[in-house]
Amino acid sequence: MTLPNAIPDRRYDLDWLRIAAFGLLIFYHVGMFYVTWGFHVKSSHAGPEAEPFMLLLNPWRLTLLFIISGSATRFMLDKMKPGSFAASRTLRLLVPLVFCMLVIVPPQTYFEIVERLNYSGSVGEFYQKYITASGGWGIITPTWNHLWFVAYLFVYTLLILAVGPLLKRLPAGLFRILAKGLPIVVIPFVFLLLIRATLEPMFEETHALFDDWYAHALYFPAFLFGYGIAKHEPFFDSCQKMRWPLLIAGLACWSVLMAARMSQTSLGLPPGPATELLGVALREMQAWAMILALFGFARKHLRHDNAARRYLTDAIFPLYIIHQTTIVVAGHYLNQVGLPVWIEAPLLIGTTAASCWIGYEIVRRIGILRPLFGLKWESRVDRSHTPQPAAS
Repeated sequence: MTLPNAIPDRRYDLDWLRIAAFGLLIFYHVGMFYVTWGFHVKSSHAGPEAEPFMLLLNPWRLTLLFIISGSATRFMLDKMKPGSFAASRTLRLLVPLVFCMLVIVPPQTYFEIVERLNYSGSVGEFYQKYITASGGWGIITPTWNHLWFVAYLFVYTLLILAVGPLLKRLPAGLFRILAKGLPIVVIPFVFLLLIRATLEPMFEETHALFDDWYAHALYFPAFLFGYGIAKHEPFFDSCQKMRWPLLIAGLACWSVLMAARMSQTSLGLPPGPATELLGVALREMQAWAMILALFGFARKHLRHDNAARRYLTDAIFPLYIIHQTTIVVAGHYLNQVGLPVWIEAPLLIGTTAASCWIGYEIVRRIGILRPLFGLKWESRVDRSHTPQPAAS
């Protein structure tokens, strides 16, 4: 058991948060099938009804994942030499990314052009054009779609080899200031507000890596922040103490934004730059307050290990790889059946969950498939127990 002020060898609370965040991501992508926002395929039932619930998650879900990934990277680098770390991250991130761009992701593009462009060519013809980037569909191929997160994480983990030692040399007093009371709320909130108010209007979030300046300005600092606070217990102590006020603040900001959205009143104020800035401020306060609250509740209630944690920690990356292709393919065919939404949506969720679980159970038992889905290479998988991989 970890003592209250001891530096842990592993943060089970962050493991649980990572599992929950990826689980919510799967539900979020099912939701994308039913909202008015752009997605690869759409349900005939798509409308604005589910969007308030999506907007409860949207401001903070990816920032949280990059913070957790940065923390996991700190634990790994403290146990590995830089060369071994780089080789490990290449095997566990880049290899699955390339494989998925060639095998797992193409069905998403295929059904997107079937629905959007009424594409009628064969699957073989499509794949030849997909792999040679000659489709002329207005989509860059081969593409990584939802696996952009893996591409960014791979780049950030290599960059940390250069800047990580510098972060470790930061004065301890600086972290003591940043990690207690209001500073951990106010300082990151001001940073989030500034980059969203200045960079987001100029740079669309593309997930294309090379031109995604707003996303990098948000996600790489989040990754560095996670790396910096991974073993700084006062930060997590403060989150635990303030978890309820932070949760209330986050939900209050979301409630005000949704009330303004439903009434279409611009927060009850005259439209203009000041009103827009207030909306941005509420969104970023919602995001940061929810992230800190989640850290606090996880530290309070999820600092334990069990078989479920070990199983899901191993499974979550393959589930992440598989889920969106299932949503796109199953959603396309379910929509053609013409079911009412209260039947269609649970069927899509159930189909996605089943395919993810079955896919993982198959992958983890076949040695040659394991590294293609981000699992450690094992020529023979011991089925007598569930492996305990390092958090990634």
